[in-house]
Amino acid sequence: MSQISIPSRAPGEIPHDDTVVPFEVAALDVRGRTVRLGPMVDEILSRHAYPTAVSRLLGEAIVLTVLLGSSLKFEGRFILQTQTDGPVRMLVVDWRSPGKVRAYAQFDADAVAALTGTTDGDLLGRGHLAMTIDQGADMNRYQGLVALGGGTLEEAAHEYFLRSEQIPTRVRLAVAEEFSAAAGGGGAQRRWRAGGLMLQFLPKSQERQRVADLHPGDAPEGTAPHVVPEDDAWVEGQALVATVEDVELLDPALSTERLLFRLFHEHGVRVFRAVDVEAQCSCSHARVETILKSFPAADRAAMVENGRIGVTCEFCNTRYEFDPASVVGPEDAEG
Repeated sequence: MSQISIPSRAPGEIPHDDTVVPFEVAALDVRGRTVRLGPMVDEILSRHAYPTAVSRLLGEAIVLTVLLGSSLKFEGRFILQTQTDGPVRMLVVDWRSPGKVRAYAQFDADAVAALTGTTDGDLLGRGHLAMTIDQGADMNRYQGLVALGGGTLEEAAHEYFLRSEQIPTRVRLAVAEEFSAAAGGGGAQRRWRAGGLMLQFLPKSQERQRVADLHPGDAPEGTAPHVVPEDDAWVEGQALVATVEDVELLDPALSTERLLFRLFHEHGVRVFRAVDVEAQCSCSHARVETILKSFPAADRAAMVENGRIGVTCEFCNTRYEFDPASVVGPEDAEG
């Protein structure tokens, strides 16, 4: 019987922003995705006058959401949300299939300005990270929670997969501002860029899929923890991911395929069709008007300022204004 040869080619040299590229390294039994965000993440972050540290943290949350949301095999939503006691009280990132993203942050400006350090832990404090999968109105939601206790979003993602999915996973996130000369002079131009990589160990053999049992929390003192030796292939996969530098995830001149080739060329890496990602909010004048009409008349009356009702979308910062007489609800008609 003749063997089926797997076609091979040189990695593409042309970089493409705002894409997710799934890949597989069969020799190591690993699969993953790489994310490269340019205009999309810059559009989201530039809509708000966030401090630089807050923008960077929200950018990391966007990359993590895109890595996870792009794995959905159905039309739906993936929502990442933090709630903590830190200077950044809340992060919300909403992924809608096949690749539409919106995001915002709530924070205490004075507390952020007073920070001497700007690590994830400094900004987030203690609380939880919720990851919600919404398959639609007729389906149940699935939600996983991870405690946040002063660590990074990368560490929180690792804990999520360990406890909720029990899939060995490693994540890398990078966000930075790119400075370039503005056309025709006028000083430097600033743009946000972000990138990420996720690697998962998915062997076909059940024996190689074994992971250590989680600590039950009530085991007698001195009980030895359950230990499963790490698979050599996964050890190597983690070691390779650990070599990835932020600049490689962000470099606008380095293609995703070239980066993956750098990492896995000794074993061979298979890339799949890229998924495009775009910044798109779901708000509209008509949608906000419908929401206002559902409010009690007293609540709408309290919103009137200078003869108008103004509503600003938290996600995209778009301002909508209405004549109070145009948002009369059923309750008013009955009166």
